[in-house]
This record gives sequence, C-alpha cells and structure tokens, in this order.
Amino acid sequence: MAHTYATDVLVVGAGPVGLTAAAELRRRGVACRIVDRLPARLPYAKAVGIQPRTFEVWDRMGLARTALEAAVPMRGQILYVNGAEQPRIDLSLPPEVPYGFAALPQYETERILEAHLGRFGTAIERGTELVSFAQDADGVTCRLRTASGAEEEVRTRFLVGCDGAHSIVRKGLGLSFEGGAFAEEYMLGDVRVDWDLPPGYAVRAMHLDGAGAVDDVLVCIPLPGRGRYRMSMMVPPELSTAGRTEGASDGITHGLQSGRGPGQADIQAVLDRLSPQPTTAYDIRWTSVFRISHRIVDRYGDRRVFVAGDAAHIHPPTGAQGMNTGIQDAWNLAWKLALACAGAAHPDLLAGYDAERRPVGEEVVGRTVRHAVEGMENDPDDPATLIMREAQLLVGYRGSPSVDPAGAGGGPRPGDRAPDCAGLTGPITGYPMRLYDVLRERDHVLLLYGAGAESGSGPALDELVRTARESSGGRMEVCVVRAVDPDAAADVVVEADGATLPVYTDGRGEFARLYAAEEPTAFVIRPDGYLGARLSPPSPRQLAAHLAHVFAAHLAHVFAAHPPPN
Repeated sequence: MAHTYATDVLVVGAGPVGLTAAAELRRRGVACRIVDRLPARLPYAKAVGIQPRTFEVWDRMGLARTALEAAVPMRGQILYVNGAEQPRIDLSLPPEVPYGFAALPQYETERILEAHLGRFGTAIERGTELVSFAQDADGVTCRLRTASGAEEEVRTRFLVGCDGAHSIVRKGLGLSFEGGAFAEEYMLGDVRVDWDLPPGYAVRAMHLDGAGAVDDVLVCIPLPGRGRYRMSMMVPPELSTAGRTEGASDGITHGLQSGRGPGQADIQAVLDRLSPQPTTAYDIRWTSVFRISHRIVDRYGDRRVFVAGDAAHIHPPTGAQGMNTGIQDAWNLAWKLALACAGAAHPDLLAGYDAERRPVGEEVVGRTVRHAVEGMENDPDDPATLIMREAQLLVGYRGSPSVDPAGAGGGPRPGDRAPDCAGLTGPITGYPMRLYDVLRERDHVLLLYGAGAESGSGPALDELVRTARESSGGRMEVCVVRAVDPDAAADVVVEADGATLPVYTDGRGEFARLYAAEEPTAFVIRPDGYLGARLSPPSPRQLAAHLAHVFAAHLAHVFAAHPPPN
C-alpha cells in the first residue's frame, strides 16, 4: 500500500534530548516535527550539570558559544562531613580538552536548543501529545491529540520517543524497564544564600550517625547569579510523597513530585543543621520533592521506533549524567536517521544505535547508583580517570558493527572519541586553530595525515579521495593535516580527484602526538566525533570496506568499476 508521509521523523518530547534530535535532523535537511504535551517550558532547574563532552557536541552543532555565555563554571566540590572540611575535589582536565565542567539550568538549556532549532524553520508543537502508534515495514502511523482535543493521524518514516520516564513510546513498543527505586526522597530548591564560599564549587555537607551511615545531607550546585544554587536535601516526614503515585500510574516514581513543596523554613532548617557557614536562604524561585528510580530498557528501539534519554534510562542525578547521556543518545541516533531517510544508510546502521548506546546507558545507571549509595569519593578509579569518566570523555564504541576493529598501537583507535588538538595553521589564517574548528558543522570527514601532503598530488591520493566520495555518495569531506617540515614550502597545494583539498599544518605537533601519527595515516571521523577507522598506510580498498558498513551498498557501485591499484 502506498503511503503519503507527513514527515520523515516525528520526535515526541521537547526536552534537551528531543530538541537535540530534532535540531540535528533539521540541520541535515531531514523533514521533522517535534511535539510536546506541555503548553510551555517548565521553569525548573532539574538537570543542571553540563559535561565537557556535551560542550563538544554543541561545538559540532554550532551552538557552544551561546551555551558557554549562559553557563557558569563548575570548578569542583567542597565536601564537609560532620562539619569538618574534607580534601577538596578539583575538576581538572588535560590541556587538550577544549571545555570544562559547567552548570546551566535545564530551562536555559532548552531555551538555547529551541532557538537553535528555530534557525531551521522548525518550532515545537506544544500542547500536543502522542496517543498511539503502529509501525509497519514502510513507516509509522501516529495518532496525535492537540490541546483543543482534536486528533490528527500522522504518517512518518521514523518515530523517536524522548518523552521521559513515563514514555508513551516505550510503553507502545512493549519494552521492559527493569530496575528499582530509592526509598529516600529529596527536597529541591532554587535559592540564594549569603555565604562567602568559593564560587564555582559544588558544596556537599553530610552528617554521619554513630554507625557511619549518612543520616542527613545537603548538596548545592552553583547556578548563574551571585549566591544562587540548586539545593537538594532529605525530605522531612510532613513533606513525604511515599505511598502516593501522582503522575505515576505505571508504578514508576521518578523526578519532581506533585503536592506541597518545601518552603523557606524547611530549607532554612537544613541549612541551620548542615551549612558550613551560618547563612540565610532567600529569593526562592521554586521548590519541589524529588524521587529517584534507576531503570533501563532492554532495547533502545524496534525497527522504525526508538527511545532516548529518560525514556530509555533513568538513574540518580549523581554527577549530572542523565541529561548529558540523553543528549548524546540523540546525537548518535540523529545522524544515522538522516542517512536512513536519504536512502544512504547501510541496512544495519540504525541497529548500531542500540549496540553503541545501550552499553553506555547500562554503565551510567550502574555507576550513578554506586555513587549515590557509596559516594563518588569511594570510587575505585584513580582521580584522573574518574574525572575523565564523569566528563563523559571515555565513552567509546569499540566493537560496534559500524566501526573497524580497534587493532593495536597507540593513540585513539576506531570507536574512540576523536580528541581535539591545537596549533593547526592554514595558509590564510593568522592564528592557530583547533581541530574542532576544522570539524565544526561537518559530518563524515576523512583526515589525511602525511598522505600526499608533501607531494601535493598523486594517483594513490586521487584513488583514496575518489573512494571516499563515491563510497559515501558524496557525503564525506576530505581534509589534509601535514607535519611541520622546515624544508617544505610554507604553502602546499594538495589536489586530488579534480579538487583542491583544504590543508592544515600541525604547527605544534599536537595532532601527531595525540593521534600517535608517525607515518601516513587516514582517519575517518564520524559525524558524532568518534573514529570510524584508522588506516595506516591509507588504503582505498580498506576505506571502501569500512564505508560499506556505514553507507548503502548502491553508493559504492562506481568504486567497483575503478578498483585501486595493488
């Protein structure tokens, strides 16, 4: 039966995860609608922490600067136990990491992402909820209900559920959501205090009972504004929501709860007990009671329907991992969906979303539960590794069907994050650039290090570039990074397959050091900033074999007519 598609992708849920998916799809020219049942953005600082890896995502999307200007730095954590200050935790990262940790209220994150999505002519359809859906071999038929009660049937190629812990999409797919819940409840509040503790540091103050168990806790995360924090603390009995299931008819209690929120007196009582300095809470913007569950789905999707963010995994907010993980779910899925919508994806590419992201979700759920129970200070990892993991800079996809086997040797391997580096120079720029400047707003990129850069041309280079373009259907850009050679001309023109390639000189040797590139090497960098392949020496045949696992087979038909030289 023939179908008329109203859109290529329908995204359900306009939080940070859904907005990321929609924006990346629209940036790639995919027809996309995004709906949300809420009439307006919620004014709550629910998710606050922004990880360095998320800034790298936003850099690639072209909105990092806007987010950086709205956020405040997170420099570390000051810990107090029974009133005594413990060793301070400083969030220090290697110098090649371009962004640090930050805090930004979720409503600001959503505002920035919504404005970015608006650049592509797409607005959130508010007050609109998904009622049901049914998929077949060719697409998904969705039934929507607007705020007026009117219903609409929408035919879409793909459906993405970013609709939170009580996801209609997850339930419609029949996915399991195994896990449990914490007995503890917490008060949340967006407040100011008048203490003079160092700005940019989270404050965690705990009281231990005689047996060494935590019986009282105060956690304060800095927000934009002098003396402003998002505070969390244990709930007094009179505010407890235990036994109530408002908004949780599915039995899952997670997130902000309905009912009376804490008042200034409730927050002040906790500060009087635990604050490291005498202080007064004032200028309260909002308060609520928060409950925590930890669950993860058995699959991240089924055929043409997928889930991301809280619809796929919920867990303690320890380390601000939830929203950041969800944003990366959406980013990973969006570029694959874009290729699928264009008929340019390998048939198994979308299955790689579950293969790559569900292990990440499982690790995050397990780690945040351990940290919530035992404390981050008891993590067995060494401090440097712990901070890199919390920054989400160690997430990788080695073993994914969409990347080459990792192989051996130093430097990043296929499936690893492609690190940034500084000191790249071009023939026109009067300042050194970073690698991420070169990659910004690009999709698949083939970086050639030393492969023809010295000679400027050659049949082998022609064949490599032709393979990249033909095997990807013209979707791969090629750039050259050349080593510093005092005997070579300052400006080298590199031509291949009838085109002049952009050339950058590794002026400080940082690219060679961080990528462990000692000989001609071709690096395939995916749209999400991970290495898909590392070919040394560069081989057109090996490049074609790698791209055949990413792109549709028909795109490589030209390559078959032009086999590379032996």
